[in-house]
Amino acid sequence: MSSLPEKAVSPDLPDLGDIDTPAANGAGGKRRIENVPVKISAVLGKTKFDIAALRDLDGGAVIELDRKVGDPIDLYVNDRLIGRGELVMIDGALGVTLTELVKDHDL
Repeated sequence: MSSLPEKAVSPDLPDLGDIDTPAANGAGGKRRIENVPVKISAVLGKTKFDIAALRDLDGGAVIELDRKVGDPIDLYVNDRLIGRGELVMIDGALGVTLTELVKDHDL
C-alpha cells in the first residue's frame, strides 16, 4: 500500500542501470554507494532582500515569493535541480508528488 494520496500520480522514472565503477564492482561496493545520504530540498519559491530590509523583518511579516499558489515547486538533490512537483498533505505532514523529472539539457 502506497503512502501517497489517491490523487497522486507516479511519474515514469528512468532506469539508471547498474553502477559501473571500480568501487561498485568490489565486494559490497554497490551497497555502499546506495547507502550514501543525499540532501533533498523542496523549494516553494525565492525572493531577494537587501540586508537592511532583512534586518527590519518582524514576527508576522509576510514575505512574497516568486511563485503563485498551485505552481509547481522545484526539487533539488544535493543542490542540483532534478524535478518539479506538487505539494500534498500526508497524514497531516507536507509531502511532494513528483510530476516532472528535469534532464540535464533542460537546465
